[in-house]
Amino acid sequence: MRKLLLSALVMAALGSMQAHATVTDSMIEQDGKTVGDVLTNGLGTQGQRFSPSTKINTTTVKNLVPAWSFSFGGEKQRGQESQPLVHDGKMFVTASYSRIYALDAKSGKKLWKYEHRLPEGIMPCCDVVNRGAALYDNLVIFSTLDAQIVALDQATGKVVWKEKIDDYAAGYSNTAAPLIAKGLVLTGVSGGEFGVIGRVEARDAKTGKMVWSRPTVEGHMGYLNGKENGISGTTNATWPGEMWKSGGAATWLGGTYDASTGLAYFGAGNPGPWNSHLRKGDNLFSCSTIAIDVATGKIVWHYQTTPHDGWDFDGVNEFVTFDLNGKRMGGKADRNGFFYVIDAKNGKLQNAFPFVKKITWATGIDLKSGRPNYVPENRPGDPTASSDGKKGATVFSAPSFLGGKNQMPMAYSPKTGLFYVPANEWGMDIWNEPVTYKKGAAYLGAGFTIKTINDDYIGAMRAVDPKTGKIVWEVKNGAPLWGGVLTTAGDLVFWGTPEGFLKAADAKTGKVVWEFQTGSGVVAPPISWEENGTQYVAVVSGWGGAVPLWGGDVASKVNYLEQGGSVWVFKLAGK
Repeated sequence: MRKLLLSALVMAALGSMQAHATVTDSMIEQDGKTVGDVLTNGLGTQGQRFSPSTKINTTTVKNLVPAWSFSFGGEKQRGQESQPLVHDGKMFVTASYSRIYALDAKSGKKLWKYEHRLPEGIMPCCDVVNRGAALYDNLVIFSTLDAQIVALDQATGKVVWKEKIDDYAAGYSNTAAPLIAKGLVLTGVSGGEFGVIGRVEARDAKTGKMVWSRPTVEGHMGYLNGKENGISGTTNATWPGEMWKSGGAATWLGGTYDASTGLAYFGAGNPGPWNSHLRKGDNLFSCSTIAIDVATGKIVWHYQTTPHDGWDFDGVNEFVTFDLNGKRMGGKADRNGFFYVIDAKNGKLQNAFPFVKKITWATGIDLKSGRPNYVPENRPGDPTASSDGKKGATVFSAPSFLGGKNQMPMAYSPKTGLFYVPANEWGMDIWNEPVTYKKGAAYLGAGFTIKTINDDYIGAMRAVDPKTGKIVWEVKNGAPLWGGVLTTAGDLVFWGTPEGFLKAADAKTGKVVWEFQTGSGVVAPPISWEENGTQYVAVVSGWGGAVPLWGGDVASKVNYLEQGGSVWVFKLAGK
């Protein structure tokens, strides 16, 4: 009896130590397998957004009720795209206009708030959003709209270190959640519509000191510990003249990391400008997944989904690693409408197939070369070929530039072997115009109008089989889907809608088994964790993002939706 009592006391002490432990690399690498916290954006650095918890499942989900809700307050609403983090009984959640809150995870009580002082003249492309933070040691780290990165003490919210990423007056900003890998905090840059130069930076997570920097536009020099570390690619190999000097390829969505490969995977966005007739060639490394050795800052491989992009299809979507037939693969649902399965170690294409119903710019992907089979007449026309030289021929393209999938992260379940993709069916009228680069000015050279395709729906939550390329099931939605996905070992898929609902469906069949109205549109990804034997689900609610700003006819269709700013947390009734 005495031994059992001593054993229980030791276990309790260890549990207490673990609960109050600082966040370590090993804890971060195990985040996808543990249930007691959420330490990373993506519920694990691989980005699978899978919770191993089973208490909330297809049988019990009918009893899911609100536990608490917290309002971000004030007049600063707009888009809320943040994924919360949970550690040591605290929830850390960012909000629009570069704010971050620490909340008691059980009650929702505000513990502290940090509001970054933003200068006049910031130029965020697609709303004043922030997609979340990172945890390391005793710090919570997040990026800001004026292109800074800030590390705060988790307990007090006091600034520990702060670093400038780049010049906001030149169009740089930052909206993505940082990525932690091997003691480094990895960040990208936003601002592709302003002719910035995309790159990935790695800093010492405890101090903020720069370790390496890797540009994502060919011709620019990388650095390691303050010394030159090789040019990205080969100058002028895929860019004409001086165009690479304002080449875009912003890494605005952040990255994933796989400890088994030692590689960080970042997507690089659209080349600048949109008018593709000004920049002949593939324009590397725009519209690519780039695998970077975390130890050296060197590019190990790249895969370009839309060479010589002419539609702003970007390429920034998350690369989610998973096991398939005994090999480590990565899945990517690209804005261009195709889903790619790529070897995570060497970048070789394994499979590619559409995950949306209508694609006009290409007939498919050549699995041998990895390149798209273009439809040449669907490229927007060259303005210099027009009679007045001011506007090229207009074409109708699908998907629209807002993509078959945009910022909203998908989820993967190792239990079902399926990806759960928030897809959108829409197109656009698009045309090219003359443009020249000017620091801090929009650098598009194109005009566009987003169009609906179907009368009954725009968004569709789709379960996709990466082996066969088949859509196993779908749940249609009248408005575009713009929020991310969570899947669980309880055979559930959670996602939100602009109409304000958080929904849950059976992961195997797609049958919607629960929903809750949050009061504003959901454009953020849900999370789940357990504390003292109780499983919680949480999501941030607050309509905004790119759709109401850029959505054309689609924006008009959903202009009745109201803004908001709150966190909702749910648990099973009686728990």
